[in-house]
Amino acid sequence: MSAPSSASTVQSPHVMNTYGRLPIAMSHGQGLRVWDTQGKVYLDALAGIAVNTLGHNHPKLVPALQDQVAKLIHCCNYYHVPGQEQLAAKLVALSGMTNVFFCSSGLEANEAALKLARKFGHDKGIDRPEIVVYERAFHGRSIATLSATGNTKIQKGFEPLVDGFIRVPVNDIAALKQATEGNPNVVAVFLETIQGEGGINPMRAEYLQAVRQLCNERDWLMMVDEVQCGMGRTGKWFAHQWAGITPDVMPLAKGLGSGVPIGAVVAGPKAAHIFQPGNHGTTFGGNPLAMRAGIETIRIMEEDGLLLNATEVGAYLKQALQTQLGHLAGVKEVRGQGLMIGVELEKPCSVLTERAAQAGLLLSVTADSVIRLVPPLIITKQEADEVMSRLVPLVREFLAS
Repeated sequence: MSAPSSASTVQSPHVMNTYGRLPIAMSHGQGLRVWDTQGKVYLDALAGIAVNTLGHNHPKLVPALQDQVAKLIHCCNYYHVPGQEQLAAKLVALSGMTNVFFCSSGLEANEAALKLARKFGHDKGIDRPEIVVYERAFHGRSIATLSATGNTKIQKGFEPLVDGFIRVPVNDIAALKQATEGNPNVVAVFLETIQGEGGINPMRAEYLQAVRQLCNERDWLMMVDEVQCGMGRTGKWFAHQWAGITPDVMPLAKGLGSGVPIGAVVAGPKAAHIFQPGNHGTTFGGNPLAMRAGIETIRIMEEDGLLLNATEVGAYLKQALQTQLGHLAGVKEVRGQGLMIGVELEKPCSVLTERAAQAGLLLSVTADSVIRLVPPLIITKQEADEVMSRLVPLVREFLAS
């Protein structure tokens, strides 16, 4: 593939300055590789932040999307959209849940989950429903999801935040019980199975099981945000399935459409019929193109055995990181599951995002000091070795400086 003519990578004076961008503009991709507008090639270990499940220019996905674009891109929800029924049926089968609402992003899915919880409370006669959320959580940047997020840095300047949230530490069932003891207004617990933006922090299986039991005992909704850790990234369709539980509400997005904007809220019997016509809606959610992207993504994942690949290559990559970096002074921990891996350093390391790009490797740093690797699920062990060959020298050099 030849790169198209070069384009400026200078920030446009007409685009809002909302991102700390690197001076790179991407042109095209193939598999795990992407090219910028200057012709430089990069190994993609970020996948658009866990979005490009199938990598770039997948030979099975692209023709399907081209076919759909030629037929129908958008159809409003005044009418039935057959793709919604097809994708919903598949998500229900994979999750063991019952009904799905479609939207266009993870933020929208999480916002819908919060509305579900509040409506659940009001339907029970609770005037001021409260939802348990977590330290270091990230659920989005709307006012409500920002309020549920556990990061004061990104909340600053947007006060007053929405109330009705009770914040607790991760993996501490005693703290959860203490924070909610005697409070009749609690309606839901809202958590990420593996915190993404918070630093790749997994919830332990026994903790998830204890939360599930508590929600059953107290008639709360268990709402599990799988926006980043779902859709096969950990080696199961949804990360909470490693704990053998089923939530009541599960927001999805990112990897579900392999790059086409899509979000979904999957609900079990306890939450599936809370929303009625007029309670919630969206213009773009569930459009035919997004539905086709979701349907084809799942089909290709099944045909190509990508859950097993995520398990095997993820374990291989994690072990390599532990072997080559885990013993170094300045490395706190290598953690994660499948192809959602974090390497926490003892000092802020955001500079590594740019240094890695200069070395031809795309990754990100989250929570100031955690190197995040969330490559496409098609990655091979050979490509994992390439990631290591570029990343390890950068980390060693950074720690020595």
